[in-house]
Amino acid sequence: MAFTSLHFRFRQTFRVPARAAYEWCTDYRTSDARLFEQKWRREVRRLTEDALILTETTWPRGRPRVIRRLVRLSPRDLSWTNTHISGPFRHSQYWYCIVPDGPRRCHLVFTGLRLIRTPRPLSASEKTRRAEQERLGDARLWRDRIAPVLQNELAN
Repeated sequence: MAFTSLHFRFRQTFRVPARAAYEWCTDYRTSDARLFEQKWRREVRRLTEDALILTETTWPRGRPRVIRRLVRLSPRDLSWTNTHISGPFRHSQYWYCIVPDGPRRCHLVFTGLRLIRTPRPLSASEKTRRAEQERLGDARLWRDRIAPVLQNELAN
């Protein structure tokens, strides 16, 4: 088995203040399951004021899959990282940064580094194709599910 790195990036706009968006995004709760389509459960263990472990369980094909993530928060920079420490994408990392675009608008810059196992090394075009699939899937989740809930909850 070979490891392959898939690099991708996207941007998601929000019609809310940057600090509010950051606080909403990093206020991890067990009730966050409402943001996802599949059956999903989350446990949150705070290690320090800027570090936590998320243990998330999903049931693809009816079997439980547990993923543990180390999340590091940087409130001063309105950014955070998410590193998979177990599960199928172990060692994958994601960087998030909220960028102000004015007093009531901001955007998220999402940068992904997903490590996948493949039976053989992938060609450059195959890596590009797979990275684009990952980018589209994560961007769709933020655009269609997370951003509307964030904006609705912060509008009230």
